[in-house]
Amino acid sequence: MTIHLRKLCVGAESIDDLSRYIDKRVAHRKKAGLSHTHAHETRMWPKREDELLDGGSLFWIIKGMMCVRQPIAGFEECFSGEGIRYCRILLKPDLIQVDPRPHRPFQGWRYLKPEEAPRDLSASEQNMEPELARDLAELGLI
Repeated sequence: MTIHLRKLCVGAESIDDLSRYIDKRVAHRKKAGLSHTHAHETRMWPKREDELLDGGSLFWIIKGMMCVRQPIAGFEECFSGEGIRYCRILLKPDLIQVDPRPHRPFQGWRYLKPEEAPRDLSASEQNMEPELARDLAELGLI
């Protein structure tokens, strides 16, 4: 059974900001001769790893709105310079916009059940600002 993760995207002002950040990180990794995969490092290793690898995504919360997801490609163990163990969440490069929904801040990451995950936006909805898409959907216009 599939499960997802949700995580605050600290420092990003928009989906475009996140996209530019990912592009810079991947370019830096290429230049350093590392894997071209975008990854997010976290202290905690998910106990439900198999369910996350069964089609799970990391849903990013930007400026209080859950608005985009990235499919999870895998997990790697890594260590800090001080020898502290981390979990590197390997992410596919796709940023898939979802029906924006407000979300309160929290620390770390949390699981997200598939039935609670927002739906992916259609191609026409993706060109809109997340707040506008949400408002139009609430009015039944999209």
